[in-house]
Amino acid sequence: MDLSGCRDIISSLPEAISCHILSFLPTKEAASTSVLSKKWRYLFAFVPNLDLDESVYLNPENETEVSSSFMDFVDRVLALQGNSPLHKFSLKIGDGVEPDRIIPWINNVLERGVSDLDLHVYMETEFVFPSEMFLSKTLVRLKLMLYPLLEFEDVYLPKLKTLYIDSCYFEKYGIGLTKLLSGCPILEDLVLDDIPWCTWDFASVSVPTLKRLTFSTQVRDEFPKSVSIDTPNLVYLKFTDTVAGKYPKVNFDSLVEAHIDLRLLQGHQGYGENDMVGNATDFIMRICNVKTLYLSSNTLQVLTYSCDAIPIFNNLTHLTIESNPEVGWQSLPGLLKNSPNLETLIFQGLIHKATDKCGDVCLCKPREEIRSCLASSPVKVIKILKFGEISDDMEKQREQIKYFLETMPNLEKMILYYNTTSVEDVTEVSSRLQRLVSKLASSTCIVQLISDNLSLSSTVSTNGLLCF
Repeated sequence: MDLSGCRDIISSLPEAISCHILSFLPTKEAASTSVLSKKWRYLFAFVPNLDLDESVYLNPENETEVSSSFMDFVDRVLALQGNSPLHKFSLKIGDGVEPDRIIPWINNVLERGVSDLDLHVYMETEFVFPSEMFLSKTLVRLKLMLYPLLEFEDVYLPKLKTLYIDSCYFEKYGIGLTKLLSGCPILEDLVLDDIPWCTWDFASVSVPTLKRLTFSTQVRDEFPKSVSIDTPNLVYLKFTDTVAGKYPKVNFDSLVEAHIDLRLLQGHQGYGENDMVGNATDFIMRICNVKTLYLSSNTLQVLTYSCDAIPIFNNLTHLTIESNPEVGWQSLPGLLKNSPNLETLIFQGLIHKATDKCGDVCLCKPREEIRSCLASSPVKVIKILKFGEISDDMEKQREQIKYFLETMPNLEKMILYYNTTSVEDVTEVSSRLQRLVSKLASSTCIVQLISDNLSLSSTVSTNGLLCF
């Protein structure tokens, strides 16, 4: 085969396209192209994204030498790029990297106008980010992870829209967080993950421009003393925390969607309401504007034992409830009664703790003793996820479904997502559902049984049973 007419197609591409291709390669591979020719060395200098991960170099048998090699590599990469503009810089490093080498790297990319900065710094010794980082005029997105100390005299990040902080410590605790947020005048998206504000005197998130807030902590043996959240333009909230001692100020006036996982202090589950630490009332009352709401089983427990009242959810159309065999549904009747426009109700499992206070939405109490609030429920669609996941309680789950179908007159559709690999199980449940047709509270209701494991579904209606 005559190859004399062949040419290097990649090298003949316009420089802008070649540089764009390089930007998608891991930095280690992109940098290695610089040895191919002077042209590639020139192109690498203009790659706008750098992703430097020490773990790519790690060798457990010789970590010290590898870490030194990684540090030298980063120095060479930054030197090769000179002062060319930089869009994104991601740095993931462990304890083997010298802190004195890290600060110049960060300052280098800041001076080059980086807009997206992602720093994963895991060190046993104390590490403090450079103060210049908190005065950047170009940062739009900032992500800080893994144990560094956040210490700063002044903060002004005029372009920052996204801030992600994971497992970092604030030198001045709540004052430090307040100072940081006050220096972000156009912040829209805030993630605070594993921030130990349960040890602070107070925690405050006050950002008028914020649209999305995610807070999560797994600490359960301590509770935050005071939590204030003043975010009038927030539309999305995902919140996981132990109930605070108090909520002096909570502002969720524009909230549309909320995922709430509030927990009782560890060891207080099942105590009487007079024994509870903290009170969630002021927090819960402020989420009443939502259209879509997810409540964990922990939150159901909080509503039962640590909340004085359940607000009216006039805008709520979609409600998701997580069930747990250790948690009752005592608060569910109040939720449903106070959701006059609810259209879709989703259960993540049906198994819950049987009590004599579950009200009238389940079978924990004999039906003849109660008049079900479900009879006046506006719900049109019920979805049951994880149906059959706990096979020992299949009869109880089937009876609960039957109760819904026989009690809810406005129901148009029920969808059961059956967690099974048995065609026989699907057939049996379908047959049982078919026998309920004459007893449905809604003559137009359709019941659909879906098993993703089998790529199988069946639909039951007053017209009969359909299988797919």
